[in-house]
Amino acid sequence: MSDVDREEACEPAPVPGHMSADLAGYRWMRDRVGQSGGSVFRLHGKLNGPDAFLKHGQDALADDLSDEMVRLRWLAGYISVPALISFTRTSDEAWLVTTAIPGKTAYQVLEADPAAGLAIVDALAVFLRRLHAIPVCACPFTSDHVYSLARARERLDAGLVDVEDFDDERKGWTAEQVWEEMHRLLPFAPDVVVTHGDFSLDNLSILDGEVTGCIDVGKAGIADRYQDLAIMWNCLGDFDRSLQERFLRQYGVVDVDWQRLQFHLMLDEFF
Repeated sequence: MSDVDREEACEPAPVPGHMSADLAGYRWMRDRVGQSGGSVFRLHGKLNGPDAFLKHGQDALADDLSDEMVRLRWLAGYISVPALISFTRTSDEAWLVTTAIPGKTAYQVLEADPAAGLAIVDALAVFLRRLHAIPVCACPFTSDHVYSLARARERLDAGLVDVEDFDDERKGWTAEQVWEEMHRLLPFAPDVVVTHGDFSLDNLSILDGEVTGCIDVGKAGIADRYQDLAIMWNCLGDFDRSLQERFLRQYGVVDVDWQRLQFHLMLDEFF
C-alpha cells in the first residue's frame, strides 16, 4: 500500500466543544490503516502549530485509548513516544491528541528504499533492546500471555476476530482452529520484559536512519519478549527473509525459540 493509499484528505471530524479551538487551522488527513474500527487523523499545516494526531474511539476502543494515554505518560520517562496534547473521555467515547514524531514509519522507509533495509533493521533492534531494558519492577502494566489469552477469548466469543486478515500460513482457518493450534504450543517459560505489544513497522518512526520513537503503545506492559520479536519478524517477512534473520541476530537472539515465536504470531491473529 502506497503512502497515498494509506491516508486521505478529509473534513474535520466532530470533537467536543472545548477541543475545537485547539484544533482549528489544521488540515486533516484520515489514516486508512489499522485501529480496528476507531478513527485516526493526521493534523498538519497549522501556522505555528505542531503536527499532531487525533484518535477517536467508542466503547471498548475508548477504553483502549484510555490505556494508551496512561502508558504514553509512563513511557515518556524511558523512551521516545508522542507527547500528550489532550485527552477527553466520556462514558462511551474518547479523544486522544498527541504530537507527531519526526520522520516516516519504518514501513514507508523500507518500501521507498529497500537498499536501506539492513541499516533500518539494525536501528529497530537497537531501539527494541532499549525498550526491553526498562526495569520490569518499574512497570505498572501487565500484558502477559495469560492476560492476552483472556482478551483473545473474549474477542473470539464476541465474533470480533477478522479471519480474513489472518497471515498466509493460516488462510482459510477458523478462529477456533487458531485457538486450538495456539494452545498446543503451551506451556512455555516466558522471559518477561517491558514490551511494546505491537512492535510493527507501522508503529516505529525513522529519520536519517535512526528510530525517533514509537506510537500505538496501548498494549505496552510486562510480557514475554517474543511478543515484540514475533510481530516485527512477521512484518519483515513482507520484504526479505534475510531481514528477519538480521533483526533477530542484531537484537541478540542466538537460538530462536520457534515455539514461542509461533505462539505469539497466532495470538496476534485475535487482535
